[in-house]
Amino acid sequence: MGSLDSNMAESVQFKPLDAQEFRKQAHQMVDFIADYYQNIESYPVLTQVEPGFLRSALPDSAPHRPESFETILKDVQEKIIPGITHWLSPNFFAFFPATVSTAGFLGEMLCACFNSVGFNWLASPASTELEIVVMDWLATMLKLPKTFMFSGTGGGVIQNTTSDSILVTLIAARDRALDAVGAENMHKLVVYGSDQTHSTFAKVCKLAGVSPANIRALPTSVDANFSLSPQLLRRAVEADVEAGLVPLFLCATVGTTSTTAVDNVEPLAEVANEYGIWVHVDAAYAGSACICPEFRHYLNGIERVDSFSFSPHKWLLSYLDCCCLWVKQPGLLVKALSTDPEYLKNKPSESNSVVDFKDWQVGTGRRFKSLRLWMVLRSYGVFNLQSHIRSDIRLAKMFEGFVKSDPRFEIVVPRHFALVCFRLNPYPHSGSADTEMLNRKLLDWVNSTGRVYLTHTIVGGLYMLRFAVGASLTDERHVVAAWELIMEGADRLFKGSAF
Repeated sequence: MGSLDSNMAESVQFKPLDAQEFRKQAHQMVDFIADYYQNIESYPVLTQVEPGFLRSALPDSAPHRPESFETILKDVQEKIIPGITHWLSPNFFAFFPATVSTAGFLGEMLCACFNSVGFNWLASPASTELEIVVMDWLATMLKLPKTFMFSGTGGGVIQNTTSDSILVTLIAARDRALDAVGAENMHKLVVYGSDQTHSTFAKVCKLAGVSPANIRALPTSVDANFSLSPQLLRRAVEADVEAGLVPLFLCATVGTTSTTAVDNVEPLAEVANEYGIWVHVDAAYAGSACICPEFRHYLNGIERVDSFSFSPHKWLLSYLDCCCLWVKQPGLLVKALSTDPEYLKNKPSESNSVVDFKDWQVGTGRRFKSLRLWMVLRSYGVFNLQSHIRSDIRLAKMFEGFVKSDPRFEIVVPRHFALVCFRLNPYPHSGSADTEMLNRKLLDWVNSTGRVYLTHTIVGGLYMLRFAVGASLTDERHVVAAWELIMEGADRLFKGSAF
């Protein structure tokens, strides 16, 4: 018993948070992070490790006694960083950017500091009300109609990702439809997107109970720049109605993942409105650009849709994860997603005078993410955020000019924002398989250098390379260096050098 008493006494004395020690370690951590950002170009952009590298480098079990903070940071430097693909590198041109900023980082620090679990208003009034304010600020920046704003008849909520935004709106649309046609007709519900709609759409539809046979991925073509045809949508809907099915949901995209193709929202919504189809617009990447007047036209017709989302973590400097969703009829979300256990009952909620965001999402717990957006919007202002978007687009235009200046390369699809889709095509009359092989070899070599990271896609049977500008630390010299590396790779191919 003596040993047990000793162990219990020792455990009681443990304090996981001590203000003085916290201050010391926080200073060390901030210095470590600042050094990482300052030296990030010294690391290979794409990690060079092999699978299983970390398991063999770390012990089989957690330490019984505490280790020093210095020892832990040393392991981060020597064991963790080598296994990171550096999304914040100024030479990261893959996928889409995951942007950060000083203000966003400080907002994340505050979010972690308060550790607020704001599932309903009473659990954290400031968390709920700041989110309401920030979502209306963003809606105003995007010139969304009042029907999407708390100051009007709608409202917005911060979800984790686009997947969450599509899922909750699809569930709301599903329940609305089943109220009309009966739950026994669940198997008749049909959803629509294009073959360029993000792959998460099909996953989300399955989670919501839509039959895989009723998920329509309508074909697009290079002639239409891979945007969804309203005429094709109409034919598909008419055929489904004729077959006794129930058209439910359309996911239109402003800025597809592969090529940033833009679906024409207005005529698509016109078709959907005729048949009572819920229209969701996914602008995860390109929505940020629409705070600039010259790009706002991509949202024309938004007043005719039911929900809209974009992800500030992609291009608006606010760290992962942060997806903003607006809906015209919040009551449909609440009806489909609300929970009301006894232990969460409280007078403000029961008075229906407050917003409980737990009823706007899948889970219950939620972080104080609006602090990040609030800090970004206040620290930089709309003017500087617009300048940030325009700067990235200017760099993409510059890269596009490099591609056009070299007759061995071609632009595959028109550039809308800060993504350039291109390929090496020195022999236009040769087979597509040969062109694809050349570009695969070029991409493999460029990425193997560790100096730049690009990705590829295949759209309409065309293999192409994607050059996405937008990493927060990228400037003109990085774009120039990336193009020089790509040209070096092309030269090696033509000289027959081994890769």
